[in-house]
Amino acid sequence: MASRSVNKVILIGNLGKDAETKFAPSGTAKTTFSIATSRRWKDQATGDWKEETDWHNIVLWKSENLANYLQKGKQVFIEGRLTTRSWDDKDGNKKWMTEVVADNVILLGQGGGGGEGGGGSRSSSYDDSEFGSGGGGGPVSMPRSARREPAAPTQSTGGSFEPGITDDDVPF
Repeated sequence: MASRSVNKVILIGNLGKDAETKFAPSGTAKTTFSIATSRRWKDQATGDWKEETDWHNIVLWKSENLANYLQKGKQVFIEGRLTTRSWDDKDGNKKWMTEVVADNVILLGQGGGGGEGGGGSRSSSYDDSEFGSGGGGGPVSMPRSARREPAAPTQSTGGSFEPGITDDDVPF
């Protein structure tokens, strides 16, 4: 019987700094940034609210145009996979880093920079061996000039059910 495995990551968080794009000699773009995710809970012993923040390193391949939109404080939805790489530092010590290789990125529009939402995503596969780690997808972000206008509110006739959120409002 064949075994199954899953390597899937879904994160919603805020960028800790502006994204940075570097290019391989062949022209392949690698965009990197970090996002913070937080969780809150009530301490059972003291009754105080506690908060914990985790930082995640994100790698996007072939996404040279997206770095303009990925600015510190922006909220993003990331879908991808975990990958771990290792190297020897200048003193010969083995170093390890775990990253999320993103397949999809959606700008959620909250955080610093105006609070406008929108965006879409695209997945693709390719060989990224020039950079020495696994591949992912190239996200696409909708420019501000191409964003859709919000839908006009609907009027209810009677006491029927009127949803406040449509499929277009859900970011994923």
